Amino acid sequence: MRTRPGSPGEGSAPRARATGLPPPAERGATVIPDRVVARIAAQAARTAQSRSAAVPPDRGRPEAPSASAAVRTGSVRLHLAMDLPYPTDIPRACRRIQQDVAEKVTQLTGLDVGEVVLTVRRLLTAADTSRGRVR
Repeated sequence: MRTRPGSPGEGSAPRARATGLPPPAERGATVIPDRVVARIAAQAARTAQSRSAAVPPDRGRPEAPSASAAVRTGSVRLHLAMDLPYPTDIPRACRRIQQDVAEKVTQLTGLDVGEVVLTVRRLLTAADTSRGRVR
């Protein structure tokens, strides 16, 4: 089997040297800022919230999840804050959301997620949404 110049395989190494680029291991590292990882985690939490702990239509809309991230040497620690419906199996829903967020952040950033701390801001009941907001 032959490879074309520039395609992965035996023809790519000489081309990299011909353009003057150092080997990939010596080129440096990609740095993803904490706030970017936090935004990815918040979006992943929003998706996990709607799938794992879906709030029925009669319960109103939960506030968007918030997230913060601390990236250190290839791993990240996440903190999420979000609303959950009540009644629900809260520990199971939290574990599932933590797992979904960790998988998505790892998939999109390549970082190892060391810990996902999840804070439940409030539990949404049918009574909470029927009262409405008073101004």
